[in-house]
Amino acid sequence: MDKVFIIAEAGVNHNGDLDIAKKLIDVAVDAGADAVKFQTFITEDIVSPDAPKAEYQKVTTTTAESQFDMIKKLELSREDHEHLLSYCEDKPIEFLSSPFDEKSVSLLVELGLKKIKVPSGEITNPRLLQKVGSANLPIILSTGMSTLDDIDAALNLLTQSGAKLKNITLMQCNTEYPTPFCDANLRVMKTMRDRFNTAVGFSDHTPGIEISIAAVAMGASIIEKHFTLDKDMDGPDHQASLDPQELKQLIISIRNVEEGLGNSLKEPTASEIPNMAIARKSLVAKMPINKEDVFTNENIAFKRPGTGISPMNINQLLGKVAERDFAEDELIEHSELDSSS
Repeated sequence: MDKVFIIAEAGVNHNGDLDIAKKLIDVAVDAGADAVKFQTFITEDIVSPDAPKAEYQKVTTTTAESQFDMIKKLELSREDHEHLLSYCEDKPIEFLSSPFDEKSVSLLVELGLKKIKVPSGEITNPRLLQKVGSANLPIILSTGMSTLDDIDAALNLLTQSGAKLKNITLMQCNTEYPTPFCDANLRVMKTMRDRFNTAVGFSDHTPGIEISIAAVAMGASIIEKHFTLDKDMDGPDHQASLDPQELKQLIISIRNVEEGLGNSLKEPTASEIPNMAIARKSLVAKMPINKEDVFTNENIAFKRPGTGISPMNINQLLGKVAERDFAEDELIEHSELDSSS
């Protein structure tokens, strides 16, 4: 099994400040994430001036600020992207970003990103999907707010535009921040994998880390989770994000779980082989047995250690004649199995 690809979602938690963005990258590196992801958009191209905020955004930001104004101050310029990409290149982490408009897709492709993450809100945006599909890059497609028919239509657009199905990963996602546990619906990952024959992952907006860990156990190949420097910072997503220590614990837990999933073969492992002699039993003399005595259920017992004949072979021993004397609790030798009856 390949390692789970873990995306530390910085999103817009940089608050429009490059120094904060770089600190977020440092936190993601320290936690052991495979990638750190931001968001790329041109505000004027994605939101109307009178568009309302989401309910969670009304709670986490000032009501006097419009969605347009909230998003505008979180917009990263081309120069910002180049700076952050360069900062990541000097570290063991991949720079990713989610484009919310066609120009942003072009920017990310021009910058040489290795893959494109399509956010949930764009799964019904045919122009963006066609642009992403034509880029000939691996695609991570979030499916929040979607039906299976929505996903089917999006995949058709992507593949008709040049994307290969084998290079697309569908991410189960719920776009409420935070997502109620009852709405995480991890089992739909199997539904999507079976129906669309794609890899699946989980973009997690639930509180805490346990649902992401469960998703790994259920076959997620990618995990994405929002994080922040401080949950009390101003901004729409900080409160629903992990703090640095929680992010580190999430990644440690995922690595432990994926290692624990194993290889599906049922056989004694290297770590437990030494215990077989300690925990299993052997055939022993239940009482003193003299040479020429017949082995019976009455004079044979099953006792530790397990270095002798397995009790599963008792029937092969019964009725045979002892070739020598055995003291009480002495292991019966394998040569006795070959003795005459």
